[in-house]
Amino acid sequence: MKACEFPKGSDTRYLYAGAFWIGAVSGRDTAVSVGADGYYLQHEMFPDQAPLGNIVRRSIIDPSKPEYEDAISEEDLVAVYFDTCVRDCPGLGRDAVDGRGHRPLYVEVTQRSFAWSYAYARNFVLFDYAIKNIGRSRLKRVYMGIYVDADVETSAGELASGFADDICGFRRSLPAWYAPSGAGWEDTVNVAWIADNDGDLNSPPPMGPVPNVTGTRIVRTPSDSLQVSFNWWISSGDSRLDFGPQGRSTYRDLGTGAIGTPQGDRNKYYFLRNNEFDYDQIFTASIQPTDTQWMYPPQNDAGTWSRGLDTRYLLSFGPFDIEPGQTLPLSLAYVGGLGFHTNRDNLSNLPNNPGAFYNNLDFTNLGYNCTWASWIYDTPGYDSDSDGYTGKFQVYTAGIKVDSTVTPWDTTYLVNDTVWTSGDGVPDFKGASPPPAPSSWSENGVSALRLYPSVGKILVRFNGLKSETTPDAFSKTVDFEGYRIYYSRDDRASSYSLLESFDREDFNKYVWDTLKITAAGRGAWVLKDIPYTLRELRCYYAPDSCNDSTWSPLSYPRGNPFHAPGFPDSIMYFEPQDYNRSELGVTTRIVRRFPDQLRPATLNKDSCLATDTTEDGFFKYYEYEYELADLLPTVLYYVSVTAFDFGSPTSGLPALESPRTLQPRLAYALASPGSVASDNLKVAIYPNPYRIDGNYAADGYEGTTQYDRSQQPDRNRRIHFYNLPPRCTIRIFTLDGDLVREIVRNVPPADNLSTHETWDLITRNTQLAVSGLYYWTVEGADGSIQIGKLVLIM
Repeated sequence: MKACEFPKGSDTRYLYAGAFWIGAVSGRDTAVSVGADGYYLQHEMFPDQAPLGNIVRRSIIDPSKPEYEDAISEEDLVAVYFDTCVRDCPGLGRDAVDGRGHRPLYVEVTQRSFAWSYAYARNFVLFDYAIKNIGRSRLKRVYMGIYVDADVETSAGELASGFADDICGFRRSLPAWYAPSGAGWEDTVNVAWIADNDGDLNSPPPMGPVPNVTGTRIVRTPSDSLQVSFNWWISSGDSRLDFGPQGRSTYRDLGTGAIGTPQGDRNKYYFLRNNEFDYDQIFTASIQPTDTQWMYPPQNDAGTWSRGLDTRYLLSFGPFDIEPGQTLPLSLAYVGGLGFHTNRDNLSNLPNNPGAFYNNLDFTNLGYNCTWASWIYDTPGYDSDSDGYTGKFQVYTAGIKVDSTVTPWDTTYLVNDTVWTSGDGVPDFKGASPPPAPSSWSENGVSALRLYPSVGKILVRFNGLKSETTPDAFSKTVDFEGYRIYYSRDDRASSYSLLESFDREDFNKYVWDTLKITAAGRGAWVLKDIPYTLRELRCYYAPDSCNDSTWSPLSYPRGNPFHAPGFPDSIMYFEPQDYNRSELGVTTRIVRRFPDQLRPATLNKDSCLATDTTEDGFFKYYEYEYELADLLPTVLYYVSVTAFDFGSPTSGLPALESPRTLQPRLAYALASPGSVASDNLKVAIYPNPYRIDGNYAADGYEGTTQYDRSQQPDRNRRIHFYNLPPRCTIRIFTLDGDLVREIVRNVPPADNLSTHETWDLITRNTQLAVSGLYYWTVEGADGSIQIGKLVLIM
């Protein structure tokens, strides 16, 4: 199988096979069950038969869809599989050493994976496992492992053995990118990594490049006091090249003529439990015959192994026992890191100068993503079980670590930074997210985003209560910054155009940090704080107090920084956060629906004033309007209002915006349902005549949804009826009076599409209608009938 295109759309592959391994002593027997064995292409774990064994998909993207229930991420995939099949299952084989068939441990594995598209989370996938003993016997001395065969290459590189030059290793820690400047703190990441040996930086597309790295980070095990092993090996049909490191004290004759690939259950179980941490592959040729820890690699091929081949690794831990019926957890992250290879000539350092080669590798982005993976799994500073413990933290003063026991924000320090480094040990799978969009919630069954169409216009109304008052799940602060209004004529994200925006008037303050060390030397401009309002900055820095209207942060750009003697950060410059289009109705065409409404004293509906809310129950203070004008009345418009925040400088978070495709509201710029009834508007249709060569999709009459575009052309044609009663029956007849199609409608009158319907030109016999003159009738719920003609030129 092929997996892990990274980044998306790059046609670069960073995973051939990844699999769960589990080994245990059951009775007097030692057995191992594997999801995949890349050497023999064997499989020993299988789902139930369809549909019971089908993968379940969930998503938090659209609350209106069934898959939203119980979803955790934007892309949840849940699979359940077992090791109980002993015959007639594809991939089962015989033990390569003992010659026996598969011997089950009788385990059930529930695997859940979680993925997000946010900038800080798009480069990893979290996996959460529940391993259950469904047998009758205790499983003793259980070891679990994650097996990875990456085969890093492009799709074209596969044809040129691009898989045969991989290198791997293990990093216990990486520099903590979120620590204050000068702290020098390392973040424990414990990540097994694998990459191409040189990133194919000198190979033009389509053969290269593949400059990035992927790794496996364990974020939860059944116990904190387990043995952890990291083993890598090179698999080869030539036993001379089949190699893997072995410790002197733990050496094992694999009995296969090779010293790398663990064939058979007995060797797999040994690798799972050998408590080895193999040296990084590039150091193979540097192991000396006098080394007291490692066996001396055969020198004829040590240089070849150092430079990379078809490498695999196994990250494992144990032991523990699993009683019948007991379930144990395991959580890991498969993490990508961008920009791992940057030096085109780095491979020339191998095998003789591995230290120089290693120094040219860039683990920065891998470390960033490893940290975020663990933070989403268990949010730092968040008390998941309400026991008062929020996780580990560090307190720094003037960039120097003080003591992890100091109370956060202790006022005895002049400059005090508190950084939470871990959560409370209870997984919550919470990450930073944008403020809730108005379309994501409702009041008394009425959406906070509403459209009011009229001929050529659509009035957009939305309520911002939850957008402006909901704390971010990760930072625990209200980080709302503004709104953006988009529209589109189909459902593709790329089709949405920005119409208008509003954002609060605030400014980012960049300070000159003398402790920050960059490639250019010591000192750099650093964004440390969340944005400041204009009043806050004037209160801090204006010479004539908070009301000094002559002092402006925009007078101090990077080229003319502000000097503030006496402050810890004394040199700074300012930039607007977003565009500062903050004057409703002046710098933005978004306006307040109730401009004179005061902010409510309470957001409690039971104790607020009756004048604080609309008849639908929305707080008036948070009601906004925007009018879309000069619209075509004949096409469907998708309207979306997103909410965005200002990010988190201390966590390295950019500003986040809710998806523009999240529950957009749909409307035609035609008479509203109320106007159709009150003005007694007559039913009409378009296009009429309908021509098969009319190219109506380009005009927005057809193909506006992904489903429509996936159909054959003859199933993607539309005749539009408008000014319809919400309850009615449409019938199309031939001139001879034969019924061609009947469409029964019962749409809620409040629905903007209640006056509109389409016919797909398919007859009641599921055939495409032919050329000719037809007539149609619309029978209302009151028995009234309207009649019209239709011409099809097919």
